[in-house]
Amino acid sequence: MQGTTDRADVERVVRQVVLRHLRPESAAPSPPSPLVVNVSARHMHVCQADLDRLFGPGHTLKPLRPLHQHGHFAAEETVTLVGPKHRLISNLRILGPLRSASQIELAFSDAIALGLDDVPLRLSGDIAGSAGGYVLGPAGMLELKEGIIRAAMHVHMGPADAEHYGVRHKDTMKLRVGGPAGVIFEKVLVRVDPSFRLEVHMDTDEANACGLHLTKDVELLKA
Repeated sequence: MQGTTDRADVERVVRQVVLRHLRPESAAPSPPSPLVVNVSARHMHVCQADLDRLFGPGHTLKPLRPLHQHGHFAAEETVTLVGPKHRLISNLRILGPLRSASQIELAFSDAIALGLDDVPLRLSGDIAGSAGGYVLGPAGMLELKEGIIRAAMHVHMGPADAEHYGVRHKDTMKLRVGGPAGVIFEKVLVRVDPSFRLEVHMDTDEANACGLHLTKDVELLKA
């Protein structure tokens, strides 16, 4: 006599089939942190000595809004950057916290508008031999001998995310951006630190080129 199948066994098999369809065993595990891609508009990082010169002795930055990375913020303070032939970029936002050395990060189109044709593509903090210019603040003027760069696209991540992606500090990755103007960016520099949250920074030119504001389809890939 043919045996009967228990209803609970049937439901168990059905659940397994449905879950296998929705979440295939071959699918890659999700990263520990959700991927965030943000546009880093032109801005300035400043040391205390230069902040004193621009805004007066003992000045402290006033936070305007927090940024994605813990402890980082856009400040209320802005300055004017002066390039060759007195070309200006006004309302250049200062970002906190303070740095050990001042630097300014521009997009390529910003550098062209300013009249600078020698702004190198660098990782933030690598300013040796970079372009210079004059910075005007409400209390004085600062001459930067060097420190104006185009920030290379990079990704911040903590150790758990680095382990998930199989990368180490200063490795490079790829960033795939989908949507109507989809593109794959190569040589995305990896920055690993226990304090970092998973976040890609690209400049305004790069964001406009891929139509970043039109899509949420972004993916980090190992190079």
